[in-house]
Amino acid sequence: MLRLLHSSDLHLGKRYGRMPEALRGRLTEARHGALERLADAARASGAAHILIAGDLFDAETPAPATLRQGFQAMAADPALTWVILPGNHDSLAADELWPRAAAEAPANVRLALSPRPMDLAPGAVLLPAPCPSRRPGRDLTEWFDRAETPPGALRIGLAHGAVQSFGEEGAVDVLAPDRARRAGLDYLALGDWHGQVRIDARTWYSGTPEPDRFLHRGPGAALAVTLDAPGAPPAVAPMETGDFGWETAELALLPGEDPAARLAAALPAPARRRRTLLRILATGRARLPERAAFLAAADHAAPDFAYAEIRADALALEPEAADLDAIDRAGALRDAAEALLAEARDPARPAPDRAAAATALARLHAYAAEDADEGAPA
Repeated sequence: MLRLLHSSDLHLGKRYGRMPEALRGRLTEARHGALERLADAARASGAAHILIAGDLFDAETPAPATLRQGFQAMAADPALTWVILPGNHDSLAADELWPRAAAEAPANVRLALSPRPMDLAPGAVLLPAPCPSRRPGRDLTEWFDRAETPPGALRIGLAHGAVQSFGEEGAVDVLAPDRARRAGLDYLALGDWHGQVRIDARTWYSGTPEPDRFLHRGPGAALAVTLDAPGAPPAVAPMETGDFGWETAELALLPGEDPAARLAAALPAPARRRRTLLRILATGRARLPERAAFLAAADHAAPDFAYAEIRADALALEPEAADLDAIDRAGALRDAAEALLAEARDPARPAPDRAAAATALARLHAYAAEDADEGAPA
């Protein structure tokens, strides 16, 4: 029996240039901390080997501190063996990175730099497919089919790439999704897709241990894999490893609803908010007061989170005559309100422009309501 931990796409050294400056350092440090959390997950699952299926580093020229400190974290527990595969972000084309890594790697770190069988453990052979470049232009796992291993040995594949093309038609570097069956693999550990995905019983993407985008749902995790015997199906169990959460609160609104109450019910628990990056996504239809109430509630909630992004592009306006009258019945303000409404409803305008006009109109309505309240008799 063999137990191992499967992970990928740590992207150590990622800069998060689009995030607020105060947050970037926290996110970068969380990625480094994923190494310690992976070691904890390996110990908890009884795994002695941690397989990194590509993109340990975010770039082909990581800073010396990123490399050295990463190796120091791996060396902290000599009982754990780390196997590192070059991915598309840190491919073999990084002719300075991998010689430097080979010279500085601790004794418990193995670099899978060649497409040839590696003895992983007694009775277990690893078949790695390192990326020679960012876009290799071929299925790097083809050689698995012909790889010779001792009779009765576990055959474990390690690769980085997509099993589906998301680019031009006829892409030739897509990995065969049935490679495990073709090559007689007991398990195929894949990297590249940052979400955890089961392709078949023997083929998995681990996902990143520390999320870095809103695209993939669920916490950062690795996979604890148990292989009982050659030919037997593997037992695969997710092990949560993420520090920060990237969550999307989706609200499909209708006129007459209370958007503030709907938003409050969709938000994560307060204890998690400081370590949560939140996208608030509003769709459906709303009157002006309701859109204004949604924006006010979202603005009020935003400082609770590490980061909050408010999107109301797909929230259509359904104003009534009274909504525009509340801004003004005539004059410049009424003209401005009608112009913004026309822009918000103009299908010829780009969606972001329509959303900006709708938001401006909702805020104008909110300001008018505030002025009315201040002018009301006590």
